Amino acid sequence: MRKTVQKLLFFLFVFCAANTISAQDSSINPTIISHYKNDADEFLGYDSFGYSYQIKNNVFSKTKGNELFEYKNVSLGNITKVDLQNPLKMVLFYEDFNSIVLLDNQLNKITEINFSQSTTPIVADAIGMSTQNQLWIYNTLNQQIGLFDYLKNEYKTVSIPLTEPIKYYQTDFNTFNWIDKNNNWFSCDIFGKITSLGKISDFDKIEIINNTQYIFSKDNFLYFKGFNKANSDVISEIKILEKTFNNFYYKDQILSIFTSTDISNYKIVTP
Repeated sequence: MRKTVQKLLFFLFVFCAANTISAQDSSINPTIISHYKNDADEFLGYDSFGYSYQIKNNVFSKTKGNELFEYKNVSLGNITKVDLQNPLKMVLFYEDFNSIVLLDNQLNKITEINFSQSTTPIVADAIGMSTQNQLWIYNTLNQQIGLFDYLKNEYKTVSIPLTEPIKYYQTDFNTFNWIDKNNNWFSCDIFGKITSLGKISDFDKIEIINNTQYIFSKDNFLYFKGFNKANSDVISEIKILEKTFNNFYYKDQILSIFTSTDISNYKIVTP
């Protein structure tokens, strides 16, 4: 009986060790589908209409084939952040001047808002498009997340004060996601409910896919973090051809790798 138990324990140990090694050695091998030269300073991504977006010499542009649209505003300094969620109404954030510009699909200015002129004191450190003519704002004056109605010029705070500085943030229409300086991941919905989503792996750059998955880079290696079909937590290295890269972009199973001279697009299937 004792020997039987020992054998069972031994086989269980071997099985667990094999699974651990397998998880550690897991990798994703994407298929390259296109590659082209690009001299932009920053590649921002694509929209569902096939346009690409980039910044060069502080000029925001949109291109597809021979089509080119550009927007520049030298009076507001450097572009800090661009929100492309709605390609018919894009948001450019100019942090140095505490301002945003809304653009239409041909990059014509819809409106320009200086938060320093708001009736409610606002110093914006994070911006994103939300629902119902609203913008996400992280206001450093009270260290709270709020929503700004850009048609009514009205601002309301929705969250409690954050206790740690924001290291990275990413928004969608209904959610403000952020990672603090200790790599803790949180989300806030439009009603102010804050949810803790766990600890993030140390990263140089990151892109959140959903509330259980993200892609991140560290030391010029690219990784996927999420759950596999067995619902086990896994980190998989993404085997790309580039040895060094400036940034990456992921949308709808297409992974774009941006270097100083090129853009490569890969088809990727996550676990």
